[in-house]
Amino acid sequence: MSDENDEEASTLIGRVKRYSGVTTGLAGVAVRGAGRWLGGRGVMGADNARDIARMLGSLRGPLMKVAQVAGTLPDVFPPEFAAELAKLQSDAPEMGAAFVRRRMAAELGRDWQAKFKSFDLKAAHAASLGQVHRALGHDGRVLACKLQYPDMQSAVEADLAQLKTILALQRAAERKFDTREIAEEAAERVREELDYVREAAHMRLFRVMLQGHARIAVPEPVEALSTRRLLTMTWLEGVPFRAALTRPQDERDAIARALYDAWWVPLYRFGVVHGDAHLGNYTVRGDGGINLLDFGCVRIFPPRVAQALVDLYRALVAGDEALAAKAYAGWGFGDVTPDLVAKMNVWSRLVFGPLLEDRARTVAGDGSLFAEGPQQIWALKQRLREGSTVRPPREFVFIARAIVGIGAAMVHLDAKLNWHRMFENLIDGFDVNSVAERQARALKAAAVT
Repeated sequence: MSDENDEEASTLIGRVKRYSGVTTGLAGVAVRGAGRWLGGRGVMGADNARDIARMLGSLRGPLMKVAQVAGTLPDVFPPEFAAELAKLQSDAPEMGAAFVRRRMAAELGRDWQAKFKSFDLKAAHAASLGQVHRALGHDGRVLACKLQYPDMQSAVEADLAQLKTILALQRAAERKFDTREIAEEAAERVREELDYVREAAHMRLFRVMLQGHARIAVPEPVEALSTRRLLTMTWLEGVPFRAALTRPQDERDAIARALYDAWWVPLYRFGVVHGDAHLGNYTVRGDGGINLLDFGCVRIFPPRVAQALVDLYRALVAGDEALAAKAYAGWGFGDVTPDLVAKMNVWSRLVFGPLLEDRARTVAGDGSLFAEGPQQIWALKQRLREGSTVRPPREFVFIARAIVGIGAAMVHLDAKLNWHRMFENLIDGFDVNSVAERQARALKAAAVT
């Protein structure tokens, strides 16, 4: 097992270096940004975003991941700014064999290699917080070993402090959209992503919630070969999502159905959200099924949130403003005024658009968030910011991001399905008490605390 102090002994030094690197980078961005602003260009322009993205891309760690999140959330930044943040890649140069040996010894002891039949020292995938290695267990199972980079705890605290600077820029430029709740939620979830014991529990939870869904596979964690900073799981074979985009229509539709169930069955039946619908977090099997690969970004909601989303859908179908107000309150919005309902309903109708028509259609069809260009959506939201300030609750962050992420995947697939019927079948007989009971049973079965 790992010694808690082995790689964290220099945490203070690491944190100071991290602050220095990030702060120096942001200072340079601020100086250049001020010059652009004085020259008549906006603070939230693509040039400033490009500088920030370039600076973050040189630093392996959580702030890069947080910036990716911010780039995918609707309404936080203008389209040209968000587009540059969204370009940040999760892939990073891998650490070499000597590093891997040291880190594995720190986690599993000096005899760590004897615990595997074989272990590939070359990473199969390297990302912002760690890298994945392929191995073979003594029982013959092919394994994936997710190994966290050293000193990530220091990086988290330094990066999250700097996140406040970035969002303060946003609030200064866009005073009608208060991102403080978004920042707090993102901070908590990123800290949780460092805890691989928690991620293993969430992996077990998704195995429980999705059992019986033959077209969705979830890895099995191997506890004997895992620690807080090493997560070993069964290896699932599949191709990257983009490699499946050239398949025939019926196969792409089948992939879309599997994706739909993988994200929305846990939410509407168990009150659980996978908050990172990144295209790199799942692969496609030869039979059109999908593999879910990453469970570091999971949120367990009070069942009232699932009830609120069902109420909101029904309110939009019926044009019921009172039910919509109740839904937003249940979702976590405070001070639900008629003005807030009117503003949020515009966004909600775009998001729920594909569910409101009883016909086969693409997600990007008319009346959908994805039918509008980003510039037009931003212009619409700018008009909606007139009047009182909108302060989205923490519960909004994960759900909004999941909606945007999964919607984008469906657009890439060009899937043509009756989303209305699929959603009606999903919420048929919906009862919030049943959601609470299923959630409690699933958490107990997966030993999630």
